[in-house]
Amino acid sequence: MTHILRIDSSARADGSISRALADKVIAKYSDATVTTRDLAQGVPHLTAAWTAATFTPPEARTEDDNAALDLSDQIVAEVQQAELIVISAATYNFSIPSTLKAWIDQLARAGVTFRYREDGTPEGLLTGKRVIVVTASAGTPVGAPHDFATPYLKFILGFLGMTDVDFISATGPDGLSEADASIEKLAA
Repeated sequence: MTHILRIDSSARADGSISRALADKVIAKYSDATVTTRDLAQGVPHLTAAWTAATFTPPEARTEDDNAALDLSDQIVAEVQQAELIVISAATYNFSIPSTLKAWIDQLARAGVTFRYREDGTPEGLLTGKRVIVVTASAGTPVGAPHDFATPYLKFILGFLGMTDVDFISATGPDGLSEADASIEKLAA
């Protein structure tokens, strides 16, 4: 049985095209278990306490350090436990919603989800996962010169070790039918 982690980032719950597309993707996996994290409910930005705690060895962390990392630890565990990650990413101002960026910041932890080898090259530690990113935009097609969402997501997910990434996009008046056709072709 596949375990799916669903990440919703659109500020809109009702009428969100990216959320509707994510529903259709997940429906392809009828026997899956699903954990959902709705980023519209809020994700805190990094703080000085969070940063200090990440650089403190786990055995030396105080209760305050552990409290500062609690949500980050939950986010990391959710990704580690998932086999498939479905990210619904609305495109806001040519990029991703700030809540999705905050989620990524909580996830990207040196020594936990990535590390640097002796020669200084990075190594992602979240390997063996498939990621499907569904995007919706009124006028920013995937791959357009002004698309800063998909290149960033492809890079940061790969940096963390998730290199099996597919994008399904609904852009403009025909976008929804094109996205539906792409979803139909997905192998569950």
